[in-house]
Amino acid sequence: MTKPTIVHLAQAAGVSPTTVSHAFSGRRYVDPDTKARIVALAQEMGYRANPTARRLRSGGGGSVALVSSMPFAVAAGPSRLGFLMEIAASAAVTALSRNTTLCLVPPLERGSQLDALDVDGAIVVEPALDDSVLDFFFERAVPVVAIGRAPGRPDLPAVDLRSTETARLLLDHLGQQGQRVGLITGSQRRNSYIEMEAVYAAFCAEKAFTPAAMRIDERGGEDEAAVAVEAFLRENRDIGALCVPVDAFAAGALRAAAALGLSVPDDLRLATRYDGMRARLASPQLTAVNLHLDQVAETAIDMLTGLIEGRASSSKPIAAPLLVERASSARSSR
Repeated sequence: MTKPTIVHLAQAAGVSPTTVSHAFSGRRYVDPDTKARIVALAQEMGYRANPTARRLRSGGGGSVALVSSMPFAVAAGPSRLGFLMEIAASAAVTALSRNTTLCLVPPLERGSQLDALDVDGAIVVEPALDDSVLDFFFERAVPVVAIGRAPGRPDLPAVDLRSTETARLLLDHLGQQGQRVGLITGSQRRNSYIEMEAVYAAFCAEKAFTPAAMRIDERGGEDEAAVAVEAFLRENRDIGALCVPVDAFAAGALRAAAALGLSVPDDLRLATRYDGMRARLASPQLTAVNLHLDQVAETAIDMLTGLIEGRASSSKPIAAPLLVERASSARSSR
């Protein structure tokens, strides 16, 4: 038998998960008869209230999780010191100042279980459509804030990563020399991919380019990208620039260019989204974007703290994305 969750108890009691949470935490008034019924059903079903609720009621420090649903193949390697860790470093400092500890969940292998997590709230980084990580927390009535809007969940509180602006910044830069620009995104449906693809379609229409776009399964990582991009470039020989938002895919694109004897940037200009370790360690170094992740992390913690404490909390605007030009997209001398 599976362990009963707060959702199961709420259904049995005919109330909302929030009411069950308040019945155990004492943070909001619950009718005494309703509370007694909830407690009796909990004992009957073997449900145990989350101990973090008791910590909150007593004024003790809480804990929050920082989780990414990005697969290990994309988040491993140099990226381990990149996107997620940069957010974590700032989030940990902000959380501590709020009397809260941060639990960092490492990049998830396929089939990973989160049942050991016992936290007051969670920050989920760039969730995908129908994301099982979000479902895990929703089923347990754990407050959640997303970094990057969650596709299909418009009501979920989220820090806006300004993905449309980032997409336009990259594409305008790559299109400066009038070259046909191709796009490589992930097959998983994350908001940053969705907005990038929409901006790319508009960009091609403005420039009168025939679109040349491909999606790659994130689970294949750099190796799958190297193979896929090589085939893509063989089929689209007039492409002079590639926008590859996923840094692991961008590293694969560099390998593909080398396999085809293409020089970066003379034959192929290349840019990625996140200005992290992969971008800086690549040869040539990759043009990327400063996403101001320190501000993103601080805002996410503040929003989540507000949710946990029952306060209204809205996302503060994040500074505009800033292009960091490097050798991979330098103007061709040819």
